[in-house]
Amino acid sequence: MRTTGRPIAELLERYAARDATEAADVARVLALVRTAADPWLRTIPLHVTASALIVHPGSGRVLMRHHPKLGTWLQVGGHGDPGESLPVEVALREAREETGLADLVPYPDAGRATLVQVVVVPVPAGGGEPAHEHADLRFALATAEPGSARPERPEAPLRWMTPAEAREATAEANVREGLRRVERSLTATGPARPAEGATSCS
Repeated sequence: MRTTGRPIAELLERYAARDATEAADVARVLALVRTAADPWLRTIPLHVTASALIVHPGSGRVLMRHHPKLGTWLQVGGHGDPGESLPVEVALREAREETGLADLVPYPDAGRATLVQVVVVPVPAGGGEPAHEHADLRFALATAEPGSARPERPEAPLRWMTPAEAREATAEANVREGLRRVERSLTATGPARPAEGATSCS
């Protein structure tokens, strides 16, 4: 196995898929990372991306970003940069870039990133790229400063919503499922537990 794929494989080997569809997607991603020289490369038809559902535990809301290309509300996230291999680090970087939130930490345990969802997403052709697929690895991140969120670009606005509002706003069934999982976590655990020496998100 190539070095760039090892952290992904280790993450997926510990992950328990919730249904047969997700299990099939996990199997496809594992096959990719075990054979591709770099599974993050945008030039291969199926490549890895990482994204995040951002929550504010104090209010129970989630932060959604309007995706101008797809015309719907989605989670934040995107492609790995050269040299990156850890999915949660990609998700954190992308989330900070797209929201301006500097205090983001994994949720519900700030000291340990938890994979929330694995989904292979078809992406239509556009922007000079042919149709392709994203092997998206999704995490939950928390902020204690929801008012600090700022859109990266005017055409990609951000909005805090309740999980129910977010499910209504998105056109993507897989995002609605991710929101349901995060909502269950919010209900069960409440505020994020800080890592040793970290500041609480409560």
